[in-house]
Amino acid sequence: MGEWRTDPAFAMCRALVDGADLSSFAGGPFDVRTAVAAIPPEAKDGFLLDQVPWEHFPEGDRVREAVHLLHTNDSPVRTGAGVVDGMCANDMRAAAVLAVPFLIRIAADTRHPYRAGALSEASSPARARYFGVASRDELLLHRADTQDGDPYDDYGVEVTGYPAGWSVAAARAAITADIALLQPLLGDPDPSIRIHAAYILATAADHDRAVHASFQNRLAAEQDPAVSAALVLATAEVTRAHPHSPTIAWMRERWRQQTQAPEVRLAAAIGWLCLTDEPVPDDLRAAVDDLATDERAQAMDDLPWMAIASGSDETGLQRCVRKMLHPDQPDPPDCDDPWAPRR
Repeated sequence: MGEWRTDPAFAMCRALVDGADLSSFAGGPFDVRTAVAAIPPEAKDGFLLDQVPWEHFPEGDRVREAVHLLHTNDSPVRTGAGVVDGMCANDMRAAAVLAVPFLIRIAADTRHPYRAGALSEASSPARARYFGVASRDELLLHRADTQDGDPYDDYGVEVTGYPAGWSVAAARAAITADIALLQPLLGDPDPSIRIHAAYILATAADHDRAVHASFQNRLAAEQDPAVSAALVLATAEVTRAHPHSPTIAWMRERWRQQTQAPEVRLAAAIGWLCLTDEPVPDDLRAAVDDLATDERAQAMDDLPWMAIASGSDETGLQRCVRKMLHPDQPDPPDCDDPWAPRR
């Protein structure tokens, strides 16, 4: 964390620990929701990084430098990449959120060599407490919005003491503001871009019907089974945040339809299980048992939903199958260690 204790926001976090009311800081200089909303459009489009209050948040200068290096791409070595992902993995999202609008613009630049990595990183601050989550109750779940009077909401606090719910809300607002830049990426020639475009759009805080429609429109034209599976999971995530009974029925049709690609049927089965509390149908169990081969489970870890659910001893798909269809089975050793090598 470097010299985090000397950063300006530490006083706020210290005050919260000592019992201060979180609402007294809402809208102030250390509220990242306000900071992101105040970034002028011309600063985003022109990469005017000096107009962003990086210094108000833990490791902000480090994030600013990473964005600058990634944007300018003036080194023969890949620079600036991985910083946002690394900070989110270390549960420090506040400063990383400020990078989201700029990472989206890098991803939208078809000439940029690291656009896929930038898009992948842009989604990281919008999700918290997701590593290893694979149950019906929690997978694809957008947790409750933070309440200003309670810093220990469903997202809790970051390692620095900063309210994590503020960071997640700010990231989702930044993504929502740039839907017009993100939606065209669903048709990008690069399959990894299309997958991560679906992943990030699923976190948009508003315009759920427009996002849902864009997933459906792309799915009708998509030829890559992995991308189609990503679109199905993204549709399920949006539907979990904004319930829509016809979509739940549509999910059931997808996993029952044997003409669908196996990856699509598996994604639909997982999506349907997360959208309903109905008992698991026998035909769903049979379909998953038939389709969830080890080889396919390994391949589906290319989907970020599955990658983040995986553990050291099982892929994300295998973990979802165990948690959703066989909840009484014990966890394998080291299953909650994201850094342990897979055996």
